[in-house]
Amino acid sequence: MPMSLSASLPRAISTVRCRVVAVVGGRGGPIARPFGSVAAPTTTVTPPLFLPLLSRRSLARTLSSSRTDEAVSMPTDGGAVADADMNAVQRRLMFEDETVKLVLMACRCILVDEHDNVIGHDSKYNCHLMEKIESENLLHRAFSVFLVNSKFELLLQQRSATKVTFPLVWTNTCCSHPLYRDSELIEENFLGVRNAAQRKLLDELGIPPEDLPVDEFIPLGRILYKAASDGKWGEHELDYLLFIVRDVNLHPNPDEVADVKYVNRDQLKELLRKADAGEDDIKLSPWFRLVVDNFLPKWWDHVEMGTLQETADMETIHKLT
Repeated sequence: MPMSLSASLPRAISTVRCRVVAVVGGRGGPIARPFGSVAAPTTTVTPPLFLPLLSRRSLARTLSSSRTDEAVSMPTDGGAVADADMNAVQRRLMFEDETVKLVLMACRCILVDEHDNVIGHDSKYNCHLMEKIESENLLHRAFSVFLVNSKFELLLQQRSATKVTFPLVWTNTCCSHPLYRDSELIEENFLGVRNAAQRKLLDELGIPPEDLPVDEFIPLGRILYKAASDGKWGEHELDYLLFIVRDVNLHPNPDEVADVKYVNRDQLKELLRKADAGEDDIKLSPWFRLVVDNFLPKWWDHVEMGTLQETADMETIHKLT
């Protein structure tokens, strides 16, 4: 379908063609399927006000993606799009799905119960509002990737200043959410979460999928935690912990990532010390600190011994505070 974009965007991508696959209702509504052999209708879509301000890099990546056969949902939270407290980049990070050609879609997080059973979906916006988290007990599925190179150094990122939750904190390699779509809902061998991790490592750190085969992500465990970022935003996640050992080239997306660095064990200990002492304004994400305090030293031992798979425990959901 022809989609008219703002003249402020590059002329080469001013008009694109996408297939409409669905317009889905609110939380828990049925997920639609892609059109099959029947001809898909064409529709002209007027972009929301924030579209001209989207990152050119992220939009170009969106328009070049080949994943047009996924089930998606269009925005239904008009008030969320108009949130006056959010700048243009924050709106993009909250609402734009960078791997689907429908730029206008809203990201739908996977809602689960405390046993990790899928019970519906909701917008990323709602899933991070502390008011919603507390009043409706919204719990969504997430993942945290820990990438170690061949020198057994852990890749960390500092979240960008434009992040809605926990801006400028240091954390593990990549942290995000699988979306409510067929490819990221696959339960077998945790393939849905692995697919989501591969997608976000491209978006945040510019690592191409061919450098991160999904079967090399090792699921090691799951944690359930809740953490407030400020008075308005926070996290309530059932978080899959994924480990991967690879040497990669990085091309960080500045909308997502302020800085990156590899650390060995001693350097991580020093980072923890500074965070605890309040030195150099170092702050760590709450989920990363929970993993460091409960699991990471043991994992690091097994990485160096080549026995990492032996530490995996995907049966237990660890409720951590």
